[in-house]
Amino acid sequence: MSKYRGKAVVVNGNVEDVFSKIANLGAYQQYVDSMPADIKAKLGDVRFTDDSIVLNANPVGEIVLKQTRLESPSLIEMQAQNSPVPMALSIVTSPVGDSTEVVPSIDVEIPAMLRPLVGGKLQEAADKMSEILGMLLNR
Repeated sequence: MSKYRGKAVVVNGNVEDVFSKIANLGAYQQYVDSMPADIKAKLGDVRFTDDSIVLNANPVGEIVLKQTRLESPSLIEMQAQNSPVPMALSIVTSPVGDSTEVVPSIDVEIPAMLRPLVGGKLQEAADKMSEILGMLLNR
């Protein structure tokens, strides 16, 4: 497995509150629906359900990241469904004073010869997840 770690994002709030916000995925769809078109465009084609994130990953199609493990207040894990390769998303939360550091990472099983071709895109995806979490949690 290859691991692509997103940039750490510091958000306001204690670790328990931030963990609860992240784990409650369904609450984000309302927020996304009310965003201006230009901000929505930056997010891309993403939907939230009560226990999953649905991404349109052209040309693959929809990839569903379904919550599979919650360890309050420090870890949320999601496994990809409909993905051409085994993939998981982990979000680690840790206290930083009165705030919380959030770090997403993508674990994906890809052949070594393909890593140079797709590694940069996967790192961009991990960084984009950091950006999305920062936007959603600091609103």
